[in-house]
Amino acid sequence: MTSSVQEAREALGKRLREIRRRAGMSGRELARLEGWHESKVSKYEYARLHVSDIVVRAYCRHCDASDQLEDLLATLHNIDSAYGEWRQLLGTGMKRRQQQTMKVESQATFIRNWESAVVSGLLQTADYATAIMRNVIAFYQIPDDLDEAVSKRMERQRVLYQKGKRFHILMAEQSLYTTFGNDQVMIGQLDRLYSVIGMPRVTLGIVPNTAEGLVVVDNFFMFDNRMVKVEGHTAGITITQPRDISLYGRAFDILARQSATGEAARTLIRKAIETRSG
Repeated sequence: MTSSVQEAREALGKRLREIRRRAGMSGRELARLEGWHESKVSKYEYARLHVSDIVVRAYCRHCDASDQLEDLLATLHNIDSAYGEWRQLLGTGMKRRQQQTMKVESQATFIRNWESAVVSGLLQTADYATAIMRNVIAFYQIPDDLDEAVSKRMERQRVLYQKGKRFHILMAEQSLYTTFGNDQVMIGQLDRLYSVIGMPRVTLGIVPNTAEGLVVVDNFFMFDNRMVKVEGHTAGITITQPRDISLYGRAFDILARQSATGEAARTLIRKAIETRSG
């Protein structure tokens, strides 16, 4: 499970705990009213047991919180529907995933992306994309549609040149050094990043390795202010709750303030190229 999914479940459990405490009700009393084993209340509130609609309704009913029922249910359903196993998502190969992403990107006017260790898919060269996708196919043991997937990823990048769209892409400096392919592949990718700086609709920021860790967050894409897609190791989630989206927006803003742009970003890229060339 991605840390983002677990964090969302923990946040829901914390809300339920606060509702119970504000009502002056003990966990033992709530368990008695519902016929639960008394340990269940603690497990629900600390995300050690899955919270269901029935559990949410019970909290609201016994703790005089009916005004929060709809919001709590919406939060729960968002968590449940957002969670998707990578094996299921990639079960037919990587091309289909690229097509799905293209559709979402086509509907957005402002796209923000944070990457902690790799170059954004919107800025990858074909050689770099080939190397990284080959690793994904091998690791997850999914159908090998490498050529088609790379072609579709390159097609995705046309969106960068469409009028009326803006892009703000942030990467950790580590992204310049994590190797996919070999040094020549990486130098080609770094050259591509160097050329991106100054594109009219694209802002590229690189968060230096020495930046203070003010926020630690998984890789994610933000599509306007209506959707966030988070990519984890074993799962991806889609977030549509305004409250949660605003937290990702806040995280992005913090990282953006820490990032190097323009000539300062070029300096970091040149340093990485010199390391590869040396």
